[in-house]
Amino acid sequence: MIFDAVALRLGPHDRIGLIGPNGSGKTTLLKIIAGQQEIDDGKVTRARGIRVGWLPQDLVIAGGKTLLDFVVSSVPGRAQIDRDLAAAEAELAAIAERGDDPDKADREQEMLELVERVTDLHERKDHFDRFFSEHEAFAILGGLGFVPTDHGRDLGEFSGGWKMRAALAALLFQRPDVLLLDEPTNHLDMPSVAWFADFLKRYDRCFILISHDREFLNEQIDRVVSLEPEGLRSYPGNYERYVEARLEEETILAGKAKNLERERERLTRFIDRFRAQANKAKAVQSRIKLLEKMEDVETFQKRHVMRFSFPPCERAVNEVIKIEGVKKAYGSHVVFPGIDLTVRRGEKIGIIGVNGAGKTTLLRMIAGELPQDAGTIKLGSGVKAGYYAQHHADTLDLSATVQEVVQRASPTAPVSRVRSLLGAFMFRGDDVDKPCKVLSGGERARVALARLLIDPGNLILMDEPTNHLDLESSESLARSLVDYDGTLVFVSHNRSLIRTLASKIWNVENGHVDIYPGTLDEYLYACAQRRKDVVVAGDGDGALARGKKTMAPAAATAAAKPVVKEDPKERKRREAEARQKRSKTLGPLEKRVADLEERITALEAAQAKRSTLLSDPEVYADDARRRTLLGEYQADQVKLEELTGRWEAAAEELEAARRRLDAEDNVAV
Repeated sequence: MIFDAVALRLGPHDRIGLIGPNGSGKTTLLKIIAGQQEIDDGKVTRARGIRVGWLPQDLVIAGGKTLLDFVVSSVPGRAQIDRDLAAAEAELAAIAERGDDPDKADREQEMLELVERVTDLHERKDHFDRFFSEHEAFAILGGLGFVPTDHGRDLGEFSGGWKMRAALAALLFQRPDVLLLDEPTNHLDMPSVAWFADFLKRYDRCFILISHDREFLNEQIDRVVSLEPEGLRSYPGNYERYVEARLEEETILAGKAKNLERERERLTRFIDRFRAQANKAKAVQSRIKLLEKMEDVETFQKRHVMRFSFPPCERAVNEVIKIEGVKKAYGSHVVFPGIDLTVRRGEKIGIIGVNGAGKTTLLRMIAGELPQDAGTIKLGSGVKAGYYAQHHADTLDLSATVQEVVQRASPTAPVSRVRSLLGAFMFRGDDVDKPCKVLSGGERARVALARLLIDPGNLILMDEPTNHLDLESSESLARSLVDYDGTLVFVSHNRSLIRTLASKIWNVENGHVDIYPGTLDEYLYACAQRRKDVVVAGDGDGALARGKKTMAPAAATAAAKPVVKEDPKERKRREAEARQKRSKTLGPLEKRVADLEERITALEAAQAKRSTLLSDPEVYADDARRRTLLGEYQADQVKLEELTGRWEAAAEELEAARRRLDAEDNVAV
C-alpha cells in the first residue's frame, strides 16, 4: 500500500516542497497529479483548461529535432496551428489559381471563409509568438548552460544530462499552470542551479518540488507536503519550519500521552481501592466510564533515516594523490592541457565547475576508470581508494537481492555485518531480500553506497553522491562523511553538501584547476572580490560609455596571486551590518504585507461562509436576514478588492526593495 485515503489540494500559487524517504511514493504522487499513473480508488479533479507540466528524474529523449525547435515546439497546440495554417494557405492558393470559375459566387464565398480562417490562425500564431517567443527560449537555454552554437544542433547529439536540461528548458518555456519537478537540479552545475533558483522565485504559478538540496528547497517553497509514517501531512513554511513543527508535534504528543497515562493510573488506583466498598459503588462506576471514554493518544511516529558511521581507517602517507602533467582530450576537444595537483592526508576536497568542464573526467582518471593521455596519477603507499559515481547505481545486478549485491563487494565480511550495514541504510527485515529491479532510483543509490562503504578504504572518491537520495538521507550521508578520518575528493552541485564537507575547493574551468584552501563561502567571496577588482580603464570617463572594459594591472596581479582570506571578524561585522540594514528596510514592508494578507484571509473566509448561506433556499424565506447577509457580503467585497489592491502595491514595493538591496549587496561584495 503506497497511499490510503490521501487528500491534497493545490492552489494556483502554491510553492510546495514534497519530501519523504526514498520509496515512500513521492514520484508516484507526481505521476498521479500529472495523469501518468492510474489510481485504485478516489478521484483527481483538475480545473478546466489547467495545464500540468512534469519533469521526471529520468527521461528518454530521441533526436530528430534541433535543440531550439524542441523547446519552441513543446508548447501544446503550436505545431497544430502551423499545420492548419499551412493547409489553409495552400487551399487558398489553389482556389486562386483556378482562375475563372462558372460558380464564381460559390468560389468567392469559399475564399472569404478561407481568408477568415487564415486570419484567425495568424492571430492565434501571433498570440503564441507574443507569449512563447524565441527570445524567451534563448534566455532559458542560456540560463541552463547552453551556448548559441547549441541551438541548431540535433538533440540526439547531446549526452543524457544535457538532454535532461533540454527537457527542463522546454518545460520552463511552456509555463504550465502546475509545474511538477522531480529532482530538477540533478543534471545542473552550480551556475545553472543559481539561474534556475532565480527563475523559480519569479514563477507565479503552482509548483511541486522534490529536492535533496536543503538550501535550494528553503529558498523556493512556502509549504511542505510530507509523506510521514502516519500518512500525508501538510505544513506551512519552508523546510526549516517543517523540522521545527515536527519537533513541536513530538513534544506535544509525548506530553499529552504522559498526562493521559498519569490520569489512567489515578483512575485505576481509585477503582482498585474502592471496588469492594458498596458506599463507593457509584463513584467507582463513574470512574470506570471515564476510563472507557478516555481517548488514545496517537504516538509520534519517527521516520527511519539512513545512519552510518565510518570505522577508523588505516593511516595513509601524507601525499595521498600526486597528479603531474596530466593531459586529456576527446578528439580535438582538449579537456586538460596539463595539470598538476596534490591531495594530502585528511583533506576533504570539493570539485566544482560548469558541466562539461571536466569534473567527472578528473575524478574518473583518479579512480582509474579512465586513462589519461599523458602525465602520471599516483596513489601514495598504503592508499586504498573507494569510488562512487552516479552511474554505479545503474550497474547493479538487477536480478540479485540487496544483500547479495553488498556481500559480493566484500565476500569475507560476516553476514551479520552486511545486514547491520544495510539496516543503517534503511533496508531492514525482508527488505534485504528484495531484487534490485523493484527498487526506486533512490533505493538503488543507497545500495550502491552500501556496496562502497562495506569496505571504504582510506580514500573515498564520490561523484554527485546525493543525487537520487532523499533530503534526510543526503544530510545523513554528509554528517557521516564529516566524521570520516580518511581523505575525501568529491564532485557536487549541492551547496549544503559542499558547505558541510569541503575544506578545500577545486574549481575546474577552461582546462585548468584553480585551488582554493578554504570553504565554499570563502571561495565565492574571494571570486566576488576579484570581480570587483575588474575596473574600467581607458581614455577618461568616456571609456565606460563606449564599453571599453579592461582588467586593471592590479586586478591582473591579484588574480595571479594566491587568494588571501578576509579577516573573519571583519567579514562577520560586514555581514551583521548588512543584516541590520535589510531588517530595518524590509521589516516594516514585510509586516505590512503580512498584515494585509491576514486581513484578506479573514475576509475571504467570512465571504465564503456568507456565500454558502446565501446559496441556501431557506435564507430567502427570511427577508430581513437575506438583506443583512447581502449587505454584509457587498460591503466586505468592496473592502476585499481595496485590500487586495493595497496588498499588490505593498508586495511590489517589498520585491523592489529586496532587488535593490540584493544589487547593493552584490556591489558591496
